[in-house]
Amino acid sequence: GDRGPGQLRMSKSSKPDVLMIHGAFCGPWALQGLKEKFEAAGYRVTAPHLRFHDENPPSPALATTGLADYAADLEDEIAALKPRPILVGHSMGGLLAQMLAAKCEVAAVIGLAPSAPWGVPPTTLFEIGAAQAMHLQPGYWNQLLEPNRDVALAHSLEQLPKNMRGAVYDRFVAESGRATFEVMNWGLDMNRASEVAADAVTCPLLFLTGSEDRINPPSTVARIAALYPNASAEVLDGMGHWLIGEPVWEKLAARALAWLKERKL
Repeated sequence: GDRGPGQLRMSKSSKPDVLMIHGAFCGPWALQGLKEKFEAAGYRVTAPHLRFHDENPPSPALATTGLADYAADLEDEIAALKPRPILVGHSMGGLLAQMLAAKCEVAAVIGLAPSAPWGVPPTTLFEIGAAQAMHLQPGYWNQLLEPNRDVALAHSLEQLPKNMRGAVYDRFVAESGRATFEVMNWGLDMNRASEVAADAVTCPLLFLTGSEDRINPPSTVARIAALYPNASAEVLDGMGHWLIGEPVWEKLAARALAWLKERKL
């Protein structure tokens, strides 16, 4: 039948709100394309800065800001949204989404190249080596970490066309040494900051990871998915860690939106 403009608005506003959570060394800009795709599909999207990620130069307090601080801020964001929002997180943001799903009522979680919570062992020598390499900077867990161009271009942005990598890297910001330690060296973290009470996560979860991702590779993301009774992991062929902005990122957006539609969300 004929739908008037009023009815169209009603059906759009019946969708859950979406909270998008960016990863380490980034800001909401990294998720802008995805945000626009979700908004075009009728979702209301909030994409906040993680604490201190909107300051240049960064606050010295960022150095010792931990995952629990980021999560507490995001809980406040969730409280301001319609009940049971959808959480979408990239990399460290994907870990934060898992932590929040254990504490808050959420409709679904979409983790994009998500970082693993406490207790999920790495599956590759690259991951082990990357975690070990952090210790070449003694006391890094109390320091501000500046982005490292060589590391970013070789292992995060390497699936981007060469002429695009610099422009993305130039937008990177400093990250918390504390949060980085809690993600990469959780085995040494007595506070278990990145621990997720998996039994408390009852919503459906979709984990999307690129076949070429070395930072959070598909084999490790499969282990993350295995924690949750209602999770599935899918591998996107040819994509890397920056799957949110690589040339075929629209495929990622389309898959995420189709998955939500299948669940009538």
